[in-house]
Amino acid sequence: MSTPNIVVLGTGMAGFGAAHRLHREGIAPVMYDKNAYYGGHTMSFRYESGFLFDVGPHISFTKDSRIQDLFAESVDQQYETVQISLNNYWKGYWPLHPVQLHLHGLPEETILKVISDFVEERYAPERPVNNYADWLYASFGKTFAEAFPMQYTRKYHLTTAENMSTDWLGPRIYRPSLEEVLRGALSASAPHTHYITHFRYPSGGGFRLYLNKFVPMGNIKLNHELTSVDPRTRELKFSNGTVTQYDSLVSSVPLPDLIRMIDGAPQDVVDAARRLACSTCILVNIGVNREDLSNAHMTYFYDEDICFTRLGFPHMLSAQNAPPGTGNIQAEVYFSDKYKPLTGAPEDWIEPVIRDLRRCGLLREDDQILCSKAMLLKYANIIFDLERADALKTVHGYLDDIGIAYCGRYGDWGYMWTDESFKSGELAAERALSAVVSSI
Repeated sequence: MSTPNIVVLGTGMAGFGAAHRLHREGIAPVMYDKNAYYGGHTMSFRYESGFLFDVGPHISFTKDSRIQDLFAESVDQQYETVQISLNNYWKGYWPLHPVQLHLHGLPEETILKVISDFVEERYAPERPVNNYADWLYASFGKTFAEAFPMQYTRKYHLTTAENMSTDWLGPRIYRPSLEEVLRGALSASAPHTHYITHFRYPSGGGFRLYLNKFVPMGNIKLNHELTSVDPRTRELKFSNGTVTQYDSLVSSVPLPDLIRMIDGAPQDVVDAARRLACSTCILVNIGVNREDLSNAHMTYFYDEDICFTRLGFPHMLSAQNAPPGTGNIQAEVYFSDKYKPLTGAPEDWIEPVIRDLRRCGLLREDDQILCSKAMLLKYANIIFDLERADALKTVHGYLDDIGIAYCGRYGDWGYMWTDESFKSGELAAERALSAVVSSI
């Protein structure tokens, strides 16, 4: 029997998850990527200044021992194991993360209102939870919900909590007991409780090194931007003129782009794909002439007059991410075609980010900026608005019907961590294999 021609669209974590699964069957898929480099959002870039930045904040905190072992092998066991430190910025205060467990040090009136509402909500009659706002009120009470997560939602998800489902939550937001809230209000030494306690990160070369083991498993074709898919003839066309066939197709291409390129896609499917919402992110990467920039690996910003939503500090993940004696900051500024359209070019946001870093006190007036770059990510985070579930059901149902195995954050259109994206690619490869077998 001849080896099936299985094509993988995209070379990110999900694409290589698919390649890894196919490799076990003796199949080396052809992998197409529109970029001049492989890795997608798993890529890392080192600038001439010596500062290294990943494409967004990337750490590996999976508890899946199989994935842990695969990633460790990929970097020849050369990785850092780091105890995570997270904090927040709110109106000039720097509470630890999550805020609900670390109220100590906030204004007394705020703490009293938070605890009072929290207790009142515990004894209130149970109400239906129809959206994320309902869940927040039931979990934390009015004061905390509106001052913290609802405010952060508008910056990170770019819509209101009332317009979001709870499908994405999982362990991401900790729901504390009254005792935990009180302990965190009374003491600065309250225990740290978070779904991430430790993480791993490659010792040198950035997060992309986790792909090393998997790159040889596929026949990678770079600079191939997909322009059309014909599911009847199983033909792919690319902007550089390449035309190719496939027996089975795995795609991590973002669903709105993929549906737009499928010949003969029904109008209801096209309309559903247009309703899928996500954020666009401008990453502003800053290199500074000192390393004592923060005590936290990541900081969340609630104030809506601060342009960035989150900061990461790559030099705290690995000393090799910055020249000796220096530090780097990665700021995330979010937009959305559906809810908050992008204004200006990516470079226009460098100065506002530096200005707000100074306002928060993270940058001093005498700090030297050694590196300042901006990068646009068209697809950042999936927005779980109330239209998502029905629209996604329509789109996925159509792709299932025409035999395209979707995967990854933008194929599954879900809130996926690294290990989940990799495993999503493996599952998509299994579906592609099954489709080939059933067609014989």
